[in-house]
Amino acid sequence: MTTTTTTDPGATDPGTTNLGTSNPGASTHGATDPTDPTGETMERTTAQAPGTARPTAPHAPDAERLRRWRLVLGADSADSTGRTLTGQDAAMDGALNALYGGGAGKKPGGGRGAGGRSAGLGASAPSVARWLGDIRRYFPSSVVQVMQRDAIDRLGLAALLLEPEMLEAVEADVHLVGTLLSLNKAMPETTKETARAVVRKVVEDLEKRLESRTRATLSGALDRSARISRPRHRDIDWNRTIRANLKNYLPVPGPAGAGGAGDPGGSGGTEGRGTIVPERLIGYGRASRSARKDVILCIDQSGSMAASVVYASVFGAVLASMRTLSTRLVVFDTAVVDLTDQLDDPVDVLFGTQLGGGTDINRALAYCQGKITRPADTVVVLISDLYEGGIRDEMLKRVAAMKASGVQFVTLLALSDEGAPAYDHEHAAALGALGAPAFACTPDLFPDVMAAAIEKRPLPIPDKETQQ
Repeated sequence: MTTTTTTDPGATDPGTTNLGTSNPGASTHGATDPTDPTGETMERTTAQAPGTARPTAPHAPDAERLRRWRLVLGADSADSTGRTLTGQDAAMDGALNALYGGGAGKKPGGGRGAGGRSAGLGASAPSVARWLGDIRRYFPSSVVQVMQRDAIDRLGLAALLLEPEMLEAVEADVHLVGTLLSLNKAMPETTKETARAVVRKVVEDLEKRLESRTRATLSGALDRSARISRPRHRDIDWNRTIRANLKNYLPVPGPAGAGGAGDPGGSGGTEGRGTIVPERLIGYGRASRSARKDVILCIDQSGSMAASVVYASVFGAVLASMRTLSTRLVVFDTAVVDLTDQLDDPVDVLFGTQLGGGTDINRALAYCQGKITRPADTVVVLISDLYEGGIRDEMLKRVAAMKASGVQFVTLLALSDEGAPAYDHEHAAALGALGAPAFACTPDLFPDVMAAAIEKRPLPIPDKETQQ
């Protein structure tokens, strides 16, 4: 564990302490090894009253160090550190202890650290609401989201999210949206409107972040892919045509008696002039109301793909709003659902999904294959961890057939910020052998991947050597 301290100059008493973790899956309360064998990192920021003198007691640094270790190790360390927390430190410690500390009755997969640590929030909705308010008061938003996720995973608090007052108290993020979608079918009507408001807030934030760059990147790719090599005269892009044919430059000798190379004494010659033979004409794509490219997003809605479903739905809505693209969105588990008619509102798309269940990629690809009318102008994006429950060989045959017909096929193991996903390595290797390498993609990279697919360029695969 690495501990970082930032102290304002000229301070005496610690006022607030903020705990953060760089490992979203790690507990910030109950760690015992200062050498940090797990790679966890704690950050502490101590704000002190400005204009006051530093303490001069000889053991003040040791006392502060003990105080910090007491906060890191939790209530079980009170005797060993000899520190008693007061004020905001005590309140912060209580909020952490409710989630990561405790006493008897440890649940499976409970808190980390020494001893029989367990959760202490209980089943009372009011106490959980107070706890949610406390952690928002004491910790930054990024840490709050981690603690909420831990509370849902470790304490089984998902059921409490079915209550409107709980949803109003939580910090909304992509992972919370995934949890709400998994609870959609069990959600009472009194909660659905609140849940939709939470989901809409997250979706709108994602659209603001992703839309402008996606539009700019894909519009440029569509313009470049629309250029034609046999244009009409009025459609010729002369600048690009001249640059493409500079190698065909031919010098023209001046006429006799008119100056130039053959008449040094003449005037008005053409010495140094020449002509370019336009072997290759490049023209602008003619404006058309019809879509230039067809895009099919085929999304695995199994429980492990929750974050990918959220991002893919947002991207689907952005792509559908571009007139030069015809976008279709298909979600699947063992059944296939076409949500294209709901793409004008990604919130409707998300509530049309049903996270969980099995996976039949072959059936989903069969449906998508039946919707392809212009293979050479179609991009199919399969977003799945490739754990196939259907017919593996048929799935691979469908991918091979689509690629042979001219379809650009992209396989994304995940579309999220969560890092390397779990996936079926055998199926990923088989797709790679067909020329459809499977790789994880962050939301920021997705526009570049789509632009490359539209222009039929090599895909910008991160860590290409290890992904294939």
